[in-house]
Amino acid sequence: MDKALYLGMSGAKQTMLGQRAHANNLANVSTTGFKKDFAQARSMPVYGEHHPTRAYAMTERPGSDLSAGALMETGRKLDVALEGDGWLAIQNNLGEEVFTRSGSLQVDVNGLMRLADGELVLGNGGPVALPPFENVQIGADGTVSIVPVGGAPDELVEVDRLKLVNPPAGALEKGVDGFMRRKPDQAIDGVEPPDANLRVATGFLESSNVNAVEEMISNLQLSRQYEMQVKVMSTAKENSEAAARLLQNL
Repeated sequence: MDKALYLGMSGAKQTMLGQRAHANNLANVSTTGFKKDFAQARSMPVYGEHHPTRAYAMTERPGSDLSAGALMETGRKLDVALEGDGWLAIQNNLGEEVFTRSGSLQVDVNGLMRLADGELVLGNGGPVALPPFENVQIGADGTVSIVPVGGAPDELVEVDRLKLVNPPAGALEKGVDGFMRRKPDQAIDGVEPPDANLRVATGFLESSNVNAVEEMISNLQLSRQYEMQVKVMSTAKENSEAAARLLQNL
């Protein structure tokens, strides 16, 4: 009886973890540049010296769907979306270089370009810092130009270029902060080199690649599976109690 109980418990636990992954995807259906996570479970035999008659469920996180979302036009000069492959390099609050597809940029009071949550946007020479300006433009190649204070409208001065990188998709993984980074076994010496062939669309943002209908259906399916696993545990308990009563009557 205990074997059936542990099998049901194992399956229910991993089903809950799968539900959590799909619920997180659904919660980020409107998050700019979000890449949905896959959820997967497989059977895993028990380790050790024994007869291989039992296999338990084990959840895996095989990775994230890196396909591009749809482009949404905003008309805002500091909104950028990458066209095709590639990532925008930023510096998180721990000082690490990480990658994102979220291109809603802003300039703080010190002239530093940041994401909405405060992460520094990197250029080819470090964080992008702008002197006082009347206007700012971002070119298709990521070049950041400004019209200085007091300058003519057509007097554009190139300040820096957004650091656009394109590491292999198989070398990336998503961290708990939601940003992409290289896997430990795929790390390179130094920082990620920029890719001069990447292009951005100014005045656009990339939407999440989450399909809300698919995520809801997956959660409903997992909910049914969870109910089945709980039923297995309940049946195992009932069988155990019935066996105990029979033994008492012997």
